Amino acid sequence: MKRILIVAATAVLLGGVIGAAPAQAATARNGVCEDGEVCLYYNSDNAGSLVDFAGSIQDYGTGSGCVTFISSGNGRGQCVKNNAASVWNRKSVPVTIFYKSDWSGAVDSFVAGAKGNLRAELKNENASHVVGEAGNDRLEFGLYHDDAGAISAYFDGYLNTSGRHEGIDLARSAGSAVYALTAGTVIYKNEGGGGLSTLSIYNAELDKTVIYLHTDPLDGLSVGEHVDKGQRIATEASRGASAAHTHVEMRPGRHELAAVSVGDPTLSNPIPTTFWMNRGYNICCQ
Repeated sequence: MKRILIVAATAVLLGGVIGAAPAQAATARNGVCEDGEVCLYYNSDNAGSLVDFAGSIQDYGTGSGCVTFISSGNGRGQCVKNNAASVWNRKSVPVTIFYKSDWSGAVDSFVAGAKGNLRAELKNENASHVVGEAGNDRLEFGLYHDDAGAISAYFDGYLNTSGRHEGIDLARSAGSAVYALTAGTVIYKNEGGGGLSTLSIYNAELDKTVIYLHTDPLDGLSVGEHVDKGQRIATEASRGASAAHTHVEMRPGRHELAAVSVGDPTLSNPIPTTFWMNRGYNICCQ
């Protein structure tokens, strides 16, 4: 009994090593940027007042109900929407900041652990963010099977040209292998020649068509052929574009052609962020 009491007393003196309580989880919106959170700052270089989040936010809001910067420092009490200048991603997954609400418009992504200033298009022009899902691949990895590619324009991401961007542009380099992001059946193939190339793959189970533009589709791929997710389908090119990239467009239902973008002020397709997240892809990276 004496030995048991001595051991117990020693444990207490050593700070409760035996049966110690687990470390506290991060507390969102407490004004402290803790491990496991994504934090937005009012000033550049991760300075000024901050707000800390645990998960995704579709709209920072405006007016009296807006999400505000809450820690001490410059900007405290100001709405986050269109006021954030820098970010620290302390989560283990990518976080992407969006120019518009509901996860659309131009984007800037921060991989796990990254911190820094938002790129010029989004600095003080930001409305929402999405936290990646653990286990998801990055979207550019799914398309190229390589992280070297990047998102060059997101859905509805045109800032300085007319029209509404109906898909996601990703770019690696001319000649890069392009792989199917979803399974389905080839319902349309136009190699483009001197114009726009189109490869349309319809998934009947999802009732969605994924359309790839500007590529050089593989010669052996034919209309009516089944394509598996991850199967090579094309080579990156610039058919119908000024520079090599791949436009990936999700359309509800069965469609052979992509929606009109340039010169068309109306969006035909829904915001695809949730669709791609649910297919196993995180929206990353710029």
